[in-house]
Amino acid sequence: MNIVITGASSGVGFETVLELILNSDNKVLALARTKDKLDLLSDTALTRNPDCTFYPLTFDILHGDYEDNLLPFLQKTFGEVDVLINNAGSLINKPFEELSQLDFAEMLQSNLLGHVKMIQHLLPLMSSGGHIVNIGSMGGYQGSVKFPGLAAYSASKAALHTLTECLAVELADRNIKVNCLALGSAQTEMLEKAFPGYISPVTANEMGKFVADFAATGHKFFNGKILPVSVGTP
Repeated sequence: MNIVITGASSGVGFETVLELILNSDNKVLALARTKDKLDLLSDTALTRNPDCTFYPLTFDILHGDYEDNLLPFLQKTFGEVDVLINNAGSLINKPFEELSQLDFAEMLQSNLLGHVKMIQHLLPLMSSGGHIVNIGSMGGYQGSVKFPGLAAYSASKAALHTLTECLAVELADRNIKVNCLALGSAQTEMLEKAFPGYISPVTANEMGKFVADFAATGHKFFNGKILPVSVGTP
């Protein structure tokens, strides 16, 4: 499979890539904004599987040059894309009364609009039977327990969840499935930022394996679904 994953330089994205490259039939393009972290990922991937086909690319999904940078690279190396994993994102932890309009704008840009741009630009390259996986959050999952300080983050993830449902309908005639994994906690830097001192029962590695497996097989069973992936609270 030809797989594109964003936010690959740390946390769950980093571990998802390391699981995907274990299958030498996969071609994986890993996108992130930080080159040194991508270099570490590349070294680790090649150590895990010297025969893997892995392309690290420094790219900003919101402000990057799609037409002259990303798309020509994809057309040359992949031709078409089978799986797109929209994992990039960021978090602001701040009491609601202290949140500015710019804070909300930053969360929407990082957790929604960047993914919108990525999907719109990659759709012409998506294969029939392809799978788009959006990485959401239990913070944006309707009916879940909510926490102080995460209003802007959770609202942006809720928007991504609804986008998933809409796209599943719009892309049905192209046989492209769209799902969203509303992740609970995994032991990452982002978790520490949201819940300082909390230790998750799930490692980033374990969550990465789950995401990788779902990206490869989940579209056989689900479409337009927001699936909670959590064993507890948070």
